[in-house]
Amino acid sequence: MIIQEVINHLETLSPLSYAEDFDNVGTLVGDVTAPLTGVLVTLDTLESVVDEAIAKNCNLIVSFHPIIFKGLKKLTGKTYVERVVIKAIKHSIVIYSMHTALDNTFEGVSAIICNKLELQHKQILIPQHGTIKKLTTYVPKDEAKTLRNALFSSGAGSIGNYSNCSFSVEGNGTFKGNTVSNPTKGTKDTIHTEAETKITVTFPKHLQSKILKTLLETHSYEEVAYEIITIENKNQHIGMGMVGELQNSLSEIDFLNHLKLKMNTGCIRHSSLLHKPIKKIAVLGGSGSFAIGAAKAAGADAFVTADLKYHDFFSAENSIFLADIGHYESEQFTKNYLVEYLTKKITNFAIILSKTNTNPVKYF
Repeated sequence: MIIQEVINHLETLSPLSYAEDFDNVGTLVGDVTAPLTGVLVTLDTLESVVDEAIAKNCNLIVSFHPIIFKGLKKLTGKTYVERVVIKAIKHSIVIYSMHTALDNTFEGVSAIICNKLELQHKQILIPQHGTIKKLTTYVPKDEAKTLRNALFSSGAGSIGNYSNCSFSVEGNGTFKGNTVSNPTKGTKDTIHTEAETKITVTFPKHLQSKILKTLLETHSYEEVAYEIITIENKNQHIGMGMVGELQNSLSEIDFLNHLKLKMNTGCIRHSSLLHKPIKKIAVLGGSGSFAIGAAKAAGADAFVTADLKYHDFFSAENSIFLADIGHYESEQFTKNYLVEYLTKKITNFAIILSKTNTNPVKYF
């Protein structure tokens, strides 16, 4: 088994095309064609984590946060980032990062928080725009069903909670092949009229290459006419943050105790108590101040996130309860989830949960 095969499983879970534009995800260091010896899963790739990978004979580190975020102009070992990269290269270790690609996945970071807090009826808080494409093509009428089913099998025809969606219109197409053409319908150098079906299907943008491959392999024409556009529908399964509901309402104090217990944190910074019951909760792992407005708009009673600044707490405006549980604390269970996911997919290699605590924040 080569390293790329593990990466394929990770990119099925969270396609890199859904990462934020500012992010640096995917393979950051190393040769993905190398034979796999073992996988170490971590939240951050520090030098101590690379040492752990060496000790445990793992030549793939799956890291949530990217160790290389900004461009590196030198590799002299003067910074912790440079030392990590140098050591990984020296020991032929691949570093792969998921970060906002996993943040934007329906079963990603925010869903993990929701599950820990036992929230029901999960929905994306901020759906990502531009993630749904529409394919339109034209096929001989007697081949329409075959092509349509092939496109469905490749992942086309899904939108929201619906699958096998398409729209078809019948009409007549005309074409004339030149002297070097090889038409499957009609004869070259002669105008031909063919009864055709216009087929339109939607698909998630990360499947575009697969959808086009299926179209071209299934369609009988030598030249296949098609168009792809981006539609404006919100993607219910891709985006930042989530909102869900507790089975039963809690007081703010009881909710804070619930939060401390489930998220394994002894310190929660929060806004003023509103003395209102809490049932509907928005969550966003990592730095989530930008989503306060979205949490309000969703009608959430509370918003659980991290890295709130002094003035962010004023944004509560006595309409929502803000709880900052810490950046590491909000994402700490991500690596456990990835270990469980990969263990189910790969049974003949060890998927190891890193024992290194990479939280740089300490509490007195």
